[in-house]
Amino acid sequence: MAEPRWHQVVELPQRLVDVTEHQAHVRRCPACGEVTWAEFPADVRAHVFGPRLGAVMSYLSGFLHAGKRGIEEFVETVFGTPIALGSVSNLEQEMSVALAPAHAAAQQTVQEAATKNVDETGWKRAGKKCWLWGAATKLVACFVIRPTRGAAGLTALLGESIHGIVTSDRFSVYGSLVLDRRQVCWAHLKRDFQKLVDRGGGAKDIGEAGLRVVHRVFEWWHQFRGGGLARAQLQQQIAPEREALRAALAAGCAVDDAKANAFCENVLAIEAALWTFTHHDGVEPTNNHMERLLRPGVLWRKNAFGCHSDDGCRFVERILTVVQTLRLQKRPVLDFLYQSLHAHRQSQTAPVLLAGG
Repeated sequence: MAEPRWHQVVELPQRLVDVTEHQAHVRRCPACGEVTWAEFPADVRAHVFGPRLGAVMSYLSGFLHAGKRGIEEFVETVFGTPIALGSVSNLEQEMSVALAPAHAAAQQTVQEAATKNVDETGWKRAGKKCWLWGAATKLVACFVIRPTRGAAGLTALLGESIHGIVTSDRFSVYGSLVLDRRQVCWAHLKRDFQKLVDRGGGAKDIGEAGLRVVHRVFEWWHQFRGGGLARAQLQQQIAPEREALRAALAAGCAVDDAKANAFCENVLAIEAALWTFTHHDGVEPTNNHMERLLRPGVLWRKNAFGCHSDDGCRFVERILTVVQTLRLQKRPVLDFLYQSLHAHRQSQTAPVLLAGG
């Protein structure tokens, strides 16, 4: 019978070297009756806990958002291993360094990708507002934390020269992207049209017309994605919807509602970026993929109120990048965290994050 996985996680702390015969069961030599104590290996003496337990603690802290005191209690309760509160913070920084190569590889991959989804959400560093940025392909996700939601934040994530097609919402920072290399999220657009309906007055008719177009666009898209339409057929079906949306937006620019006017003018200005998905493989009409990947960061911020230091921000970036990428690739997370920490401690080459890389 295979040994339970939890037994593989527990590693003997150094303090057990000093356990006496009266404190623990020991086995004497059946011939001479003596007890011989072996030297603990150097790599065991060098750390308070081993890489498997370290992987578990990092996962609890960096993805399940457990507080440091909660992790301290968990380790002592489940594994019977008392640890100091500061050991949890020290482990985070050790794991952060161990995951740095994986984070760098993920960032290079999303920067060079032909298509990618991008989004951002608020974060806190020592109580000050900053931003958690994320970019993802189908198999790789990358996160960075920067003090700005402006162009500098986007550059920190995707580089000075942005390559490929970027799917995002209509936030102004993405306005610097070339329209034919950009896809605007239709899920956000749907919510915006609903807001026009809720405003009533002249905006209501514009919102309802927009929602009708959204409904038909998603209907044709789902048929295409399910194999019921070829790309040429998708483009043929979408063409009249594009004209209908243009007409609705043009009418919205003339209604007696300043907010509705501004919205319609804004969407008309980027109208070409609404239809990129109809011409390019790998581009979807929504940014749902990135929003789902960013969700753990949102929950972490609400639970732990961000970080206290730049080092803490780097740990957040790297653990989110590694865990979300492994989940996209359907690879075991704890094994990779263990291998990364073990390789770091042994000064060995870090494991490869990108499948097939």
